[in-house]
Amino acid sequence: MDVLDFISAQQHKLILDTLGTVKYISQGIFTTLFYSILAAFFGIILGSLLAILRYTNNTLLVLVVKVYTSVIRGTPFLLQLFFIYFALPGLLKINIPIFVAGIAALSINSAAYVAEIVRGGIDSVDKGQVEAAKSLSIPYFSMMLDIILPQALKSILPSLINEVINLIKESAVIGVIGVADLMRRAQIIAAEKYDFITPLCIAGIIYYLLIYIIARFGIMVEKKLK
Repeated sequence: MDVLDFISAQQHKLILDTLGTVKYISQGIFTTLFYSILAAFFGIILGSLLAILRYTNNTLLVLVVKVYTSVIRGTPFLLQLFFIYFALPGLLKINIPIFVAGIAALSINSAAYVAEIVRGGIDSVDKGQVEAAKSLSIPYFSMMLDIILPQALKSILPSLINEVINLIKESAVIGVIGVADLMRRAQIIAAEKYDFITPLCIAGIIYYLLIYIIARFGIMVEKKLK
């Protein structure tokens, strides 16, 4: 084998290794999106409910919502994840699967931010809408779900899309408890090959493309609503 054949073989091996790395890491796309989208779904539902409860006349409920949003927004997501996966099983004497812990932590964290987003959207709706609904004796929850929230959606949609994007980025943290997402797979390759640059760059590119696609989709939906 001459020098040229050796170089060619080395290049061929490098290409195959890189393609194998890309394939292995990209297999985590579904896991990342699955956790993020499911957490966004639960987070939006719970966050909207919290925002609605914030405007009730029940002082205790309002206080609970304020404390919840303050604590969740004021503590690191990693701490919340560790508390749910490591501390909570010991307190409740139950076993919490990785999947449940990951979804629960992401959803609970997202709900606190969604609650503030929805609250801002509700505040942007003309107060006359609420007064008109009350004068017609429309129940509180029906008023919020059928009249106020649909009007608030247009103003909060960009913020909700940003929250989904933040969830995709924050989902990289759940790899620390064993979830084989994009970041976790990149770390595995890096540890096996003692090469952190290649797998991290590949993971970064995939994250960027996912977020770019979702951001463009959000812009399209926003234009449709307008």
